[in-house]
Amino acid sequence: MMKSALRALVMAALAIGLAGPALAADVLHVGKAAQEASPLLPVDVGTKAGIFAKHGLDVQFSNFSGGGKLHQAMEAGAIDIGVGAGPELALIAKGAQELAVANHFPPVTFIGIAVPADSTARTIDDLKGKKIGVSTAGSLTYWLALELARKKNWGPDGIQIVAIGNGSPSIVAGFRTHAVDADIAATSIIFNMEADGVGRLLIPASQYEGNLGAGMVFVTKKLIADNPDAIRRFLAGLFDTIDYMRSHKDETVKIESEATGFPIGVQSKEYDLTIGSFSMTGKFDQESLDNLEHSFSDLKLLYTPPDIKTLYTEEFLPKR
Repeated sequence: MMKSALRALVMAALAIGLAGPALAADVLHVGKAAQEASPLLPVDVGTKAGIFAKHGLDVQFSNFSGGGKLHQAMEAGAIDIGVGAGPELALIAKGAQELAVANHFPPVTFIGIAVPADSTARTIDDLKGKKIGVSTAGSLTYWLALELARKKNWGPDGIQIVAIGNGSPSIVAGFRTHAVDADIAATSIIFNMEADGVGRLLIPASQYEGNLGAGMVFVTKKLIADNPDAIRRFLAGLFDTIDYMRSHKDETVKIESEATGFPIGVQSKEYDLTIGSFSMTGKFDQESLDNLEHSFSDLKLLYTPPDIKTLYTEEFLPKR
């Protein structure tokens, strides 16, 4: 009887242990450089679909109006992980206490050149001498405007670059007031303007520009020192999310539409354009790195070319 009682006590103790509270998930503060850009939306999808939670993470994310503000928040310690674009590597070269850890969206397929709906421009050559809107000076869209003029051999005065912001309202206002003749923006914004009859896509930027690390993940050196395993789990969750997005279009488009505020039809068009551009591995391809080094000089972000290999690491990428 005593043995039976002891066995019952042991089983009860085990049952209590198994029924106890689960270990708390690691909280990660994640920043996105923009709300609508396709390379950044896996953060929304992975959070909403519970994929990051399966990796023991509580991802709390915020949207920023540009890479500069995102990295300021990372420097201030408010953000642990930032999802932005390759040209932001220059900030690390200038002393930001971060490293890039994934290049999950190398090409610029999610960016295009928009013109007003009633514009007479039909080809890229029609933009020579025109005013082209970009988000901010020194941004990815600014560099893509410079690249357009360079690749068309239009010279330094071949276009006029006007910084008007990266939001849909500012672009629409720029078109309506004729402050700009065209704008370089996220294709989702352009597709939404098409649906509203305000603007139309002239060409995707990928027609004249190759890989540029258009979607990259950055982490603070503090997080690397304090919790490197959380970085590994975040990247594992990110690539699991990308796999999910490829095989679950309807669910993905619904979540993305809720995140961007764009209609399902617009977001579906954006999905079809960009889903094939996500990397399967997150590795830093040479074409992206070469173009980024070129951009640092063009944008006058750095006067001395950095050793670009010191700005990123592939240490935390999942084995795929």
